[in-house]
Amino acid sequence: MQFPEKGMSIDKLRGELTTLKSNDMDWKGARAFSMVFRASEEVSKVVEMALGTYVFENGLSPFAFPSLLRMETEVISMTTDLLHGGAEAAGNMTSGGTESIIMAVKAARDYAREKRPEVKAPEMVIPRSAHPAFNKAAYYLGIKVVIAPTSEASVVDLDAYEKAFNSNTIFAMGSAFSYPHGMIDPIEKMAAVAAKKGVWFHVDSCVGGFILPFIEKLGYPIPPFDFRVPGVMSMSADVHKYGYIAKGASTITYRNGDLRKYQLFVYTDWNGGVYATPAISGARSGGPVAAAWSVMKFLGREGYMRLAKDAMEATRLLMDGIKRIPGLYIVGDPPATTFAVGSDTLNIYALGDAMKARGWNIDSQHMPPTLHFTVSPMHLKIIEPFFKDFTDAVKEVSKLKQEDVSGEAAVYGMIGSLPDRAQAKEMTTQYFNDLYRAK
Repeated sequence: MQFPEKGMSIDKLRGELTTLKSNDMDWKGARAFSMVFRASEEVSKVVEMALGTYVFENGLSPFAFPSLLRMETEVISMTTDLLHGGAEAAGNMTSGGTESIIMAVKAARDYAREKRPEVKAPEMVIPRSAHPAFNKAAYYLGIKVVIAPTSEASVVDLDAYEKAFNSNTIFAMGSAFSYPHGMIDPIEKMAAVAAKKGVWFHVDSCVGGFILPFIEKLGYPIPPFDFRVPGVMSMSADVHKYGYIAKGASTITYRNGDLRKYQLFVYTDWNGGVYATPAISGARSGGPVAAAWSVMKFLGREGYMRLAKDAMEATRLLMDGIKRIPGLYIVGDPPATTFAVGSDTLNIYALGDAMKARGWNIDSQHMPPTLHFTVSPMHLKIIEPFFKDFTDAVKEVSKLKQEDVSGEAAVYGMIGSLPDRAQAKEMTTQYFNDLYRAK
């Protein structure tokens, strides 16, 4: 595609954008179970107002835009209050969970360099269900990943987890809750192991951080997962998930400021002046910071409690309905608003394709093959039409033969079943390398 010679009118641009969006998933109609978290039209207007007010402001300089500095520090303060961080807790906002996780691993690595200089080949211990952002962080930062196996219910094997530690281990983590199956790792026991061995322990609560505290207040049995647990040194929690704002806004928080300092990057020998940033990005849009601050102020604990109640009700209705369908099961016993659906009799990927043909977007997962559901408050409104289409899709897929399977079902099935995982990685790399080209 060539750079345009002449500009386009606003009206024509608006039409082009509308056309481009026409094939996107229908998240506004609550027909998607990932990617976008929506509370209500009213909250969306607050987000749009805040984003519009700070659309050009740059979070790189706290001196040029002191309002952004104030809002960011207040967002972190409200977040650590939610996560029982105490008065000494500290942190920063980032562009998303991946950046938050990379900063936590970076802080742990630099902490180990100072406190344990004898470690020359650092390692981290993570459960199989950990988000790939930890693998990405390890890849970028030169750390070996040791993966602890999980049970069929997607819960980490504690014995294997402890045995994975050695003299090179500088970082360990648990999820509250995990993205694939919505399970909360045994954080107290995992943190105790890490503390005993003098290892930095992180809780990945990117999905759960802004809903688990409210689910717990509603009376659901949520085990301790946050800074109340001794040994937890850092946490990641995304505001752009159950904080209900637009992408990208996450938080990385630490038990105290002495730990947070290992996250920072400071360079004092540039002729452009002192350069210091708290995270990977230099220039940062002020919009997500303002939106996070505004929605937290707008909703308050009462508003978030109301939304958590709706999300949990929708989750229970969906899970109970799916359990009643022969051939389908829920992986493990997820306590919150994320779960995965598997089957011993149906091609689960074909079921996902059949639902997509009916206008529903449900992500596929593998190892084992499942469909992923992350439930928002808006899903409470679509229970009846969802099950009408879902039961029809199950009937359709139950009649399929293996040779009839095509589309994403065939691709995912092939990649998931390849015994040579290096070949699977090579195929996926080539696919994505080709995907991101102008057509």
